[in-house]
Amino acid sequence: MLQYVSGLKSVHNLCNIMMNEIPLKEIRYVLLDMDGTLLDLYFDDYFWGHLVPEKYAEKHNMSFGASKDYLYNTYKKHERTLNWCDIDFWSKELRLDIPALKEQIRHLIEVHPHVIDFLKLMRKQKKKIFLLTNAHFKTVKLKFNKTQIGKYFDDVLCSFNVGHPKEDIEFWQKAEKRLKFNKEQSLFIDDTEDVLKTARAYGMKHLLFKATASSKAEPKKTTEFPVIHDFRELM
Repeated sequence: MLQYVSGLKSVHNLCNIMMNEIPLKEIRYVLLDMDGTLLDLYFDDYFWGHLVPEKYAEKHNMSFGASKDYLYNTYKKHERTLNWCDIDFWSKELRLDIPALKEQIRHLIEVHPHVIDFLKLMRKQKKKIFLLTNAHFKTVKLKFNKTQIGKYFDDVLCSFNVGHPKEDIEFWQKAEKRLKFNKEQSLFIDDTEDVLKTARAYGMKHLLFKATASSKAEPKKTTEFPVIHDFRELM
């Protein structure tokens, strides 16, 4: 019992430290990633890690294991590029109807716990809320239709709008011009460390790492940024 109480105190102290680092009252702009941050990354992990390899194996009469190995190597070649999240590119590259396959498992698209409560609170506090995502327009539309979270954002910026993924400094230069946020008064939350590093290099003052990206995987780790596992921690 003493260990349990001690653990609760540790979590409480960590939350207090984080909240001291993130002065929400002073923040006017809340910038949020979508997949893994607001939405459960399990959908994407299952889609690219299981469903696409399964369908590719069927199409090319190969084993699931061979299909998975080939696809992972192919995915790797396009990391940190626009192709990575371009479902039209992957439809042509793999000769599969990627949008149609996503529709087949749309029931797996879920919002993380307490995200809606957080978004409602931010709107109540009159903060500007922007979605910044590498996801393709068609993917954003599918996920907005399923979750109905689109109504909470003042604007949505996809990497395809600016011609650069969030891992590139050019994304942030164009994002600031388009969305007109103030770097000193902005909070950006993402589940990808490389994206946060680029945002920090650009001068974004307040950054948070969303550690619990998928409900079916262990939380991610970082030693470089303050961490949240659940949006309840910001409320």
